[in-house]
Amino acid sequence: MKIKVYNQSAKEVSELEVSDKVFGLKTNSELIHQAVIAQMSNERQVLADTKDRSEVRGGGKKPWKQKGTGRARVGSSRSPLWRGGGVIFGPTSDRNFSVKINKKMKQKALLMSISDKVANASFVVLDKLEFPEFKTKDFNTFLSAVEKEVLANDRRSVLLVNSNKDEKIKYSGRNLKGVEIINLENLNILDILKYRNLIMTEDAVNKISEQYSK
Repeated sequence: MKIKVYNQSAKEVSELEVSDKVFGLKTNSELIHQAVIAQMSNERQVLADTKDRSEVRGGGKKPWKQKGTGRARVGSSRSPLWRGGGVIFGPTSDRNFSVKINKKMKQKALLMSISDKVANASFVVLDKLEFPEFKTKDFNTFLSAVEKEVLANDRRSVLLVNSNKDEKIKYSGRNLKGVEIINLENLNILDILKYRNLIMTEDAVNKISEQYSK
């Protein structure tokens, strides 16, 4: 299949031949859902942590003797039954939220999410992306032109993927609302699904084709 290639002024300059195995896949919502759950679970941090009776400070001395007081026997004032005592079934720091997913399944779900952008005309390929200086105004001008001429959306929601790290691109666009800029090596399914439109450089598209069309 062929995809149109635009310059930074949103003018069509050429066409790029890409593999249907990468950019023309049929969407499988169940597989995409599984990949999303796996990524979110693997990124989840263990924050809540309660102390059981062995971790609560103090309570070493027996509150009163075993017999002769008329009260129930107690071994420690840090019993879960007492105020200030340990927690019985509270969350602990040794929990593990990670979810395993097959590598090929994860890759296919990623390619399906990209193919969905292509099918819905939410995918734009740029011949190159360069800025001579750190300037948000120039980045906004470029993005506005692409949105007006190619995407025609009323609300900005753009994920821009560059083939390599470029500080001028990163810092010129990071303050714009509804814009996320990442390198190709950080491409993931959550970011693709989060943003309505996907913009990639031609070099990034070629690298993806080369990596996944085998």
